[in-house]
Amino acid sequence: MTLELQPINLAEACVFIDRHHRHHPPPVGHKFSVAVNDGEKIVGVATIGRPVARMNDDCFTLEVTRCCTDGTKNTASMLYGAAWRASKALGYRRLITYTLAEEPGTSLKAAGWRLIGKTKGGSWSRRGRPRVDVSPIGQKHLWEPEG
Repeated sequence: MTLELQPINLAEACVFIDRHHRHHPPPVGHKFSVAVNDGEKIVGVATIGRPVARMNDDCFTLEVTRCCTDGTKNTASMLYGAAWRASKALGYRRLITYTLAEEPGTSLKAAGWRLIGKTKGGSWSRRGRPRVDVSPIGQKHLWEPEG
């Protein structure tokens, strides 16, 4: 089986994410998306957008907001690599993503990413802007590509 990158629009990526992602709903928006197919069907998608945390939104940083596969081997690392190459080609200087603390980051490491930090976790809800938490609120690991 040969894996191949292909473009995908947000609506199609969201359908895939809705069917396959373990713990997050599809994102609301994005800058761009990329997919991987196995010659017959899409086996993974990644959406790349503005950083969710406003302190990272410096106009030169993007975030992989979702990376989702059907379990096909090497798909996630292929998506992370493509996301970084495309981001650099568009003039961005930094690309980040987060994983749950219990996830090992194997695909990120395979794609040449490194762990650069850990968050405290917690709810996004604040007294001045209440929110309903629909995603895990535990500690996360912050990653970025090397080089």
